[in-house]
Amino acid sequence: MASMSVSLRNVPGTRAAMGWAGGHTLVIDRPEGRAGGMGLGFNGGQMIALAIGGCFCNDLRYVADAMGVELETIEVDVAIELEGKPLLVTAATMRVQATAGEGVDVAEVIRRAEADSTVSNSVRAGFPVRVVAI
Repeated sequence: MASMSVSLRNVPGTRAAMGWAGGHTLVIDRPEGRAGGMGLGFNGGQMIALAIGGCFCNDLRYVADAMGVELETIEVDVAIELEGKPLLVTAATMRVQATAGEGVDVAEVIRRAEADSTVSNSVRAGFPVRVVAI
């Protein structure tokens, strides 16, 4: 079984958080004026949409590589719908466009990436999230 982990800490002088994995970082914050947010980074909903779309971009590259083809361009847009209290993501729609050289079945690359996408498949299946206060 593979595992991954990330860490998050508050950013001094703000109410934002800095998240990192290895040498990669990003800032998570609320919109300006909401619960002390300063709009310094992505909010949770945006992070979910970015995870879905970002994973899919990687999956397109993995699939293309396995098929021995190269994609020239990739465009992925993700829209999420939120409802309820607490607010929950109830649906996500991903619009995908890719181009490749002549003879490449881009639709097949997209179909295979959809079948293999770690984040999309995880969200579809659902998984428990446990909070442990230390």
